[in-house]
Amino acid sequence: MTVIVAVPDSAEGRHAFTAAVTEAKHLAAELVVVNLGLTTLDIPAHDPAVTVTVVDRHGRDDRDPVDAVLDEITDRDATRLVIGVKRRSAVGKALLGSVSQRLLLSAPIPVLAINPPED
Repeated sequence: MTVIVAVPDSAEGRHAFTAAVTEAKHLAAELVVVNLGLTTLDIPAHDPAVTVTVVDRHGRDDRDPVDAVLDEITDRDATRLVIGVKRRSAVGKALLGSVSQRLLLSAPIPVLAINPPED
């Protein structure tokens, strides 16, 4: 059993990672972290009972982030996807694409969407 988490280098990504560790432990699954950024991902300390594998993208030419996540879901026969989301205005939703939104609509498995806590 595998849980995939899509992690950008942001507060939303850190909260999604924490939730994904909890989900993987609950399901007795391995956790695959898809690094949506183009820099090395600093993985926070986590429960050592959860096996974590990081999949990095290698530059701007290495697949669309959504395709990278969907490929990992298929390749690893994942059972759950965890993503971080943030609030956006109606104009922001209309003008800008959202990796989270595209994953919610395209993922062939259940998606756990995590809101970061309010400041």
